[in-house]
Amino acid sequence: MKRQLYCCKSYVAVSFILKISMSVEEKNMSRGKKQVKQKITWKEVKRQKVLLIWSVFFVIYGFIFYYLPLGGWIMAFQNYKPRDGMLHSKFIGLDKFKFLFGDATFIRVIRNTLAMGTINLITSFVMAILFAILLNEVRWVLGKKLVQTISYLPHFLSWIIVTGILHDALSSTGIINEILLKLGIIESQINFFAHESYFWPIVAFSNLWKETGWNAIIYLAAITAIDPSLYEAASIDGAGRWAKIKYITLPSIKPTIIILLLMNVGNVLNAGFEVQYLLGNGLVQKVSQTIDIYVLNWGISQNDYSLGTAAGIFKSAVSIFLIVLANQLAKRSGEESLF
Repeated sequence: MKRQLYCCKSYVAVSFILKISMSVEEKNMSRGKKQVKQKITWKEVKRQKVLLIWSVFFVIYGFIFYYLPLGGWIMAFQNYKPRDGMLHSKFIGLDKFKFLFGDATFIRVIRNTLAMGTINLITSFVMAILFAILLNEVRWVLGKKLVQTISYLPHFLSWIIVTGILHDALSSTGIINEILLKLGIIESQINFFAHESYFWPIVAFSNLWKETGWNAIIYLAAITAIDPSLYEAASIDGAGRWAKIKYITLPSIKPTIIILLLMNVGNVLNAGFEVQYLLGNGLVQKVSQTIDIYVLNWGISQNDYSLGTAAGIFKSAVSIFLIVLANQLAKRSGEESLF
C-alpha cells in the first residue's frame, strides 16, 4: 500500500511539475516575442455589436455610480457646510486628516477594523475552501444538494435577523448558556455581550455562519472543472481521498484561490458595519467600533461631513495599497496576479 501511495504521489507530482514548467516556458516564450496587436476592423465591431451595446450601458452605470461620486472627496479638504456647497466652502487643506491621526479614538477604530477584517479574511477564506472540498467528497448526490442548499440560505438573511438570532442564542437565558450549564462547563450564566474578549470571535462566527456556503460556490465550480482522468489515474495507482485532495484538488484550484485571496485582501478594512453596530453596546465600545461606524458618528450624527469623507478616503487608500502590494508579491513569487 505504501508503495502504491508513493507511486501515486510521484505520478501526480511529476505531472503537476511538468504542467507548471510548460506554463512557465510558454510565458517566457511569449515575453521574448513581440506581441502582435490585433487590428480592430468594422467587420469585427459589427460582429460584436450586441456585446458592445450592452457594455456601453455598464460603462455608463459604473461612471455615474462609482466614478462621478468621487468628486465629493473634495469635501475632505474643505470645512464643508451644506448651505455653502462644495464650490463655496472654505478650503482647509489637510486639517481634517491631521485631526484624524491625532484622535486616539480613530487609531483605536483602525485597530478594531484591521483586527476584525483580518480574522474574517482568514476564517472565511479557509472555511470556504475546506467546506467546498469536503462537500465535493460527498458521494450521496441528494445529501450533497441538500447540504448545499442549506448552506446558501443564511446568505440571504439580513443582518437584523442574524444578529437577532445571535442575541437570543447568546443571552443569559439563551440556549448556549443552558447547554454550558447542563454540561457543567460553567457555574453561572455568561453575558457574552458584556465582555470585550468575546466580541471579535462572535463577529467572526456570525460571518462564517452567514457566508461560508455562499463563498464556497466559486471553489465548487473550480473543483468540478478538474479533469476526472486525473482522479481515475490516481485511483489506479492506489491513492486515497486525502492523497487526491493534496496532489490533485488543491493544486488544480490554486489559481482560483490566489485570485480570490488578492481580491479579498483589499476588503480587509471592510470588516463590516451592520453586525458591529447591532451587536455593539457601551460595554464593548472600545472593540466594536469600526471605521464605518466612526464615519457614521462624525459624518452623519455630528454633521461633520468633511471628517467623515477624510476617514473614507483613508480607508479607500489603504485598500488600494493592500491590493497592489499583494498583487506584486504574488507576481514576484510566480503566482497568478490580477494585473
